[in-house]
Amino acid sequence: MLTVTPVPAFADNYLWIAHGDVPGRALVVDPGDARAVLDALAGAGLTLDTILVTHHHPDHVGGVADLVARTGARVFGPAREQVPAPCTPVRGGDRVELAALGLGFEVIDVPGHTAGHVAYYGHGALFCGDTLFSAGCGRLFEGTPEQMLASLDALSTLPDETRVYCAHEYTLANLRFATTVEPENPDLKAWQQEAASLRARNLPTIPTTIGRERRVNPFLRARSAGVRRSAEAHAGVALGSPVAVFAEIRRWKDGFR
Repeated sequence: MLTVTPVPAFADNYLWIAHGDVPGRALVVDPGDARAVLDALAGAGLTLDTILVTHHHPDHVGGVADLVARTGARVFGPAREQVPAPCTPVRGGDRVELAALGLGFEVIDVPGHTAGHVAYYGHGALFCGDTLFSAGCGRLFEGTPEQMLASLDALSTLPDETRVYCAHEYTLANLRFATTVEPENPDLKAWQQEAASLRARNLPTIPTTIGRERRVNPFLRARSAGVRRSAEAHAGVALGSPVAVFAEIRRWKDGFR
């Protein structure tokens, strides 16, 4: 059994601490802030064994070097990106076996937000960094719309019940945009109400699930008639492919306030 705990950091990041049935040992995903992780581990009586990195941005790797120096934790990170050494490079199709934790994860290539971004999937959980958010997706800093849509398509094939542990609490802002794109989507309206209630109580909206995101996330729904109509209305032209629809709603979201 995998137990996952959020560690809030910076303005809206979640650093994820996870452990299995082996007592006292844990991993952390995308530790941008070493002190926040160390405090959370100490409070839970856990020792850090492994660090999983999804991509190279500072709010995801800023604490890696300090954590390695203090704990000796092993680091796994994307082969195509610069991650603080020492790091075992991984790429899509690899499997990270963590025998000391009794855990293992498949690596999925998800370029788009960055060129070499990876995600980790195992035990019914997906750690996807800044690729997939609830009702949203990451900005395209280094990749193309074609790459990001292919990455999201790959993640959308995971089982409905997959728990999605993304790295930011962007849900309410994303839902404001999503309901603009699909104002008649009843699943969106229901999730917006639930998410607002969670945040009003200072509770995280994450994890979400793949099943929910298929129903509410416009970036997973670029092939749906409603999203296409809204994208074409916003663009003022017909859009000839799902990639064109995705690219238009990504541009729309980038300027949405």
